[in-house]
Amino acid sequence: MISKMKVYEVQTGSTGLDGLRRAERPQPKPGPQQVLIRIHAASLNYRDHMVVMGRYFTAVDRDTIPLSDGAGEVVDLGPGVTRFKTGDRVCGTFVQVWKDGPRPAQGQALGVPADGTLAEYIALHEDGVVAMPRNLSFEEAAALPCAGVTAWNALMVAGRSVKPGDTVVCLGTGGVSMMAVQFAKAAGALVIVTSSSDEKVQRAYKIGATHGINYKTHPEWDKEVERLTEGRGADHIVEIGGAGSLPYSYRAVGFGGKIALIGFLAGAGDPNPMPLMMKAGSLHGIGVGSTRMFEDMNRAIEANGIQPPVDKIFPFDAAADAFRCLASRDFVGKIVIKIA
Repeated sequence: MISKMKVYEVQTGSTGLDGLRRAERPQPKPGPQQVLIRIHAASLNYRDHMVVMGRYFTAVDRDTIPLSDGAGEVVDLGPGVTRFKTGDRVCGTFVQVWKDGPRPAQGQALGVPADGTLAEYIALHEDGVVAMPRNLSFEEAAALPCAGVTAWNALMVAGRSVKPGDTVVCLGTGGVSMMAVQFAKAAGALVIVTSSSDEKVQRAYKIGATHGINYKTHPEWDKEVERLTEGRGADHIVEIGGAGSLPYSYRAVGFGGKIALIGFLAGAGDPNPMPLMMKAGSLHGIGVGSTRMFEDMNRAIEANGIQPPVDKIFPFDAAADAFRCLASRDFVGKIVIKIA
């Protein structure tokens, strides 16, 4: 008798939340060098909203289990597995399988095009799995594969790393930015957070931000960065807005500073990079990160007692409500779905 598992699927051609549906699938069996993971918690990224709405770069051309981020327990091993044992608490990596070095052209991301983590079980190659930080719950660890590794890559790997005394600007109060706040703070940096909400700024202070800028009150927020840094500008900017906010980041970054380009929440535009060139600054495209980066980040999380900020936890049966919450942007940090 074939065991069944509960899953959610994004239906082929989905253009709205009605394309997210409950389903059953056969419970996977681990193949050679694969581990079978019982997923306990999964978290959402803005990418997941775009997938359901049919607005992501990669189209959903088959019924696909969504979400790239999850944490759980190894319950079975395929032939040849050497890195894990049953009972280990683990996370899958965003890209399967990117061990180290440049991102592989053939690497598949979970949640699209590969099936993702909004399911009771998932079978993954052992090189696309990492041990959870020992100080975290499943819900907290579920926040790490995309948001955590992206923030780590942006600040600690791409270009020059953050050092004590640097100023880091984090745009918004979503998962990537709030993880970046904690990494920058642990490295001894001063952190400026931007938001459209004074209440969210106050919550960012509790997570580790040094200063906050409400960009509704100060639409030219780059001038506030210049004021707060006494004219020096930022050493690092975690840029989740994309083309729509890059002109401000170009003006806010200091001489020799770095902008880590991650998202596109601020919409389209055609920013002129001349201001960045005149400052001898750098712009780095960030595409999450490798298994090696994930493992390095987890050691830093354990050493510094960092806990990813989880704002809201939804039960598995209310997964659609978690997506609605994500779309509303009424949260700080991460939204998590508890599966088991």
